[in-house]
This record gives sequence, structure tokens and C-alpha cells, in this order.
Amino acid sequence: MDVLCTDKTGTLTMDRVVLEYHCDVAGEEDVSVLELAVLNSYFQTGLRNVLDSAILKFSEQHGDSIIANYTKADEVPFDFQRKMMSVIVATPEGNHRLICKGAPESIFSACTQYELAGQLYPVEPVILEDLKDEYDKLSADGFRVLALAYKNSDPKAVYSKDDERDLILKGYVAFLDPPKESAAEAITALQSHGITVKILTGDNELVSRKICKEVGLSLEHVLTGAKVEAMNDAELANAAEETTLFVRLSPAHKQRIIQALQSRQHVVGFMGDGINDSPALRAADVGISVDTAVDIAKEAADAILLEKSLMVLEEGVLEGRRVFANILKYIRMGASSNFGNMFSVLGASLWLPFLPMMPIQILTNNLLYDFSQVPIPTDAVDPEQVARPRPWSIKEISRFILFIGPCSSVFDYTTYALMWFLFKCANLNLIPPPELVARFAHVTGPDSTYAAALFQTGWFVESLLTQTLIIHVIRTNKIPFLQSRASWPLILTSAAIMVVGAYLPFSPLGPLLGFVPLPEAFWGWIGLTLLAYMGLTQFVKVFLIRKLLI
Repeated sequence: MDVLCTDKTGTLTMDRVVLEYHCDVAGEEDVSVLELAVLNSYFQTGLRNVLDSAILKFSEQHGDSIIANYTKADEVPFDFQRKMMSVIVATPEGNHRLICKGAPESIFSACTQYELAGQLYPVEPVILEDLKDEYDKLSADGFRVLALAYKNSDPKAVYSKDDERDLILKGYVAFLDPPKESAAEAITALQSHGITVKILTGDNELVSRKICKEVGLSLEHVLTGAKVEAMNDAELANAAEETTLFVRLSPAHKQRIIQALQSRQHVVGFMGDGINDSPALRAADVGISVDTAVDIAKEAADAILLEKSLMVLEEGVLEGRRVFANILKYIRMGASSNFGNMFSVLGASLWLPFLPMMPIQILTNNLLYDFSQVPIPTDAVDPEQVARPRPWSIKEISRFILFIGPCSSVFDYTTYALMWFLFKCANLNLIPPPELVARFAHVTGPDSTYAAALFQTGWFVESLLTQTLIIHVIRTNKIPFLQSRASWPLILTSAAIMVVGAYLPFSPLGPLLGFVPLPEAFWGWIGLTLLAYMGLTQFVKVFLIRKLLI
């Protein structure tokens, strides 16, 4: 992941929303505004959000019993296009009152009058700018603001969105959700790891700017939902690259932004917990939610955090990169080793009059080699391997296999020459040591001669020792053992497998696997082979890193 898109609420902020103000259009405290807000939040049947909970909690704490004289008549649910919702209540006088609550911009467009000090006034263009100024002041101070409007009407059976017009603007309720103390530190940490953080929120620009400024996010470019709506996909992709803060977004806008970033070859994560976040969670490469999220968000997510914190997410990013780095180690080791062995077996099969290694010996070799790699998940990872995002690259792995694999074949062939010429395996009638004469007394084919067994044992030991030791060269881009050391479990299993491989020809299992004891002179040569193999592989690895940028 190289781009993280996240909602503001609960991620940058503490997600503990508190109702701070209930005021009229002039900014003066007004209890009747709170009454409308409580009636709307109490009687709605849709999913209550944190703002509704804050309104009801404030009312309970102050001992208000506002709802006793009202009954619900109907409801017009919230949607992300209108950005408002209405509840219709029956008043003690027998009339119906439509109470509308929502984003101030949406409420303003539905109002033809406003109320101040008990008097009604028409909403004229000049007055509308003054009304917006009061709302902007609250937003600039970091408050999340909802507007309240109403209208009285004669009773009727069914209400719809068409009834949300010719309203009377009553005032505002303002909420405070302060930024988390850890948010600035977490954003800095994510950015230091090569992850660009972008904020996608439905809140207005002023309050979002204040929060982002407090946590250290760049605010050079800001896009609103309206601007996003007007852009085509190419324009949005260009703008999304440069923009840090997106405000007043609908769920569809969030999804489009995610897809626009993906079109620029970014691996995009999205963190959200609401119903409106589910399209973006599905569109993202990594959908992240929390265990307190709504069900649809958790279903859409790929990962669910037990704590809604960017610091937890940073830990997850680093752990994921460690896992990915260790997976690459395993693939590089296994694939390059098998690729090299293929060349070795192919050459030996063309040259030798007997099998270079018996099937049971090949299986034993693979079993021991695989066992030596079991602790790779515990292995340490060099800091530079987790410092930046590393995309999956078949091209990089292919280059590694093509260059590193043949290195093992070089020393397989030197071992062939060693066994063939120095230890006389070319002579199929080679006389075994006295203690082995009876074992080869009735040999009928070249595959069962002492010369074949000696050759197969020598290559088995060389192949296993070099493969196992080279794990420590391939696992790091640095100089093994000196600049970077493997985890202790990996060191211990590597050493144990090398000891087992060297001892196996002399063990009671040796004859069952077709092995014979190796001459003392063999071990000096195998030591030189190990040193030369490590040196050549380290040289080729450094060449790949510097020249081919793997």
C-alpha cells in the first residue's frame, strides 16, 4: 500500500462527539433550536450516527423532557444526495411540524425564511451570505455544524422529499470532535514509510481544514464533492494525485477517487466504518474497518482492526511488509535453487553413465532443504526492505532466478569434476574400501556400483550444504553474517541441517539411502566450494541490486 485514504471522524479525531452549541442564526444560544434537534434525532428510525447520540445525550444530561408532548407522524429518511432528513411530528395544537436537519448548504437551499428572536424574515441573497458567515465561523473553529429548519402544515397521511421546501431556518447545533493526540505522530510515521495519507470526508471544508492542519497534513489542494462530480475520470486522476483533502463527498465520490488513484498504478488502502464507506471499502485494494463498524462496512473490508487508530495501522503496515519480504525470500531461494538444479541434472544426465542422484536421495535432499527454511517467517528483515512499499514483481523474481540459479550449477559441475577425476568415479570398477566390498560384490549395472554411490553421495552433500548455506546470502541485500544476521531459529536449523547432511553418509541410514562414506580429502574441497559459492552469489546479488534495481 502506498496511498491510504481515510475518513476524518474517529481516525484523525477522537470519535467522542460532544454537543457544544445550540444557537439561532445570529449565534446566540437558543433552547428552541435544541428542542427541534432532539425531536428530529429521537423520532427518526434510520441508523443514528454519533451526532444524533450527542444530541440525545446532551438533552438527558440537562434534564429536558422535550418529546413528551409530541407524537411521530411520518419521516423522510436521510440520503447522501440531499444530505438531510426530516421527521414530521404532531403538535399539541393538532398541526403537523416538519423538522429538517442536515448539512447547512442543503438546508439553506430549502429555506425561504429564517427565524430570529421570534420573528420571521425572508431569506434574501444578502441575508443568505450573512447566515453562511455565522456557520463558517463555527466551522473554522473546528465545529461540525448541522442546520435546523422547520415548517408547520395541516395534517396529511404521507410526506416525501417534495415537502422539504419553503422551510424556516431556525439555527444550528455545533459539535466538537477534537483530533487525537497520536494522529500527527501516526501520519508522520506513515509518510516516513512511503505512504501518502489522503482524507475523504463528508464534512465541510472549514472544519476539515482545521483538523488536518492540527495533525500536520498538507492543505495546498482541496477538492469538494461538487468539483469531483464535474470532472471526468482522467481529470479526477490528475487532481487526486495532488490533493490531500476531499470534502463534502458522497459514497460514490469516495469510490471514484479510489478508482482514480488505482488508475495511476497506486496500491490504495481505505479505512472507514460507516454505511457510506462500503463502496470505497470494496473498491480499495485494501479495505480496512474496525470491530465497532456497521455490519456492511465490516463485510466489505479485507481487514478489521480491534482499535481505530492510525498507529495500529502503521504497525500492521510494517508487519505486512516483513511478511512480504520473507515470502519473497522463500520464493527466491526455492525457485533459484530448483532452476539451478535443473541445469545440473540436465548436464549430468548427458555426461554420466549412471544417475547423478537416486530418486530417494533427491527426495531426502529436498526434505532436509525445505526443513531448513521452515523458520523463515521468524527471520529478521533489514530496515530498508520495509522502509518503502514493494510491489509484487514477477520480472524482478525472474531476473533473480535467471542470474542466481546458474551460480549453483557452476559449483555442481566443479563437484562433478572433483568426483569424476580426483576421486576416480569415472572408473566404474573402482574398488570400494574393505568394509564395503561385500555390499558391491554382486553389482550388475552402473547405477549400483561403488563409483556411482560415491559420486551420488558427494553431490548430495555438496548440494545440500551449498543450498542451505546460501539461504543466508539470499535473505539480505547486505553482506551476510557481517552486516545482516538471520534470526536464531533460522541459524540453528541451517546449522543442524548442514550437520545432518554431512553425517548422513556415515550414519546407519546411509546404506538405506544408497550413500557411502566420503574420503577425508573431500571435506577440504567442499569447504573451498562453499566459500567460492558464497562469494560468487554475493557478487551476482550486488550486481543485480545496483544494475538491475531488483
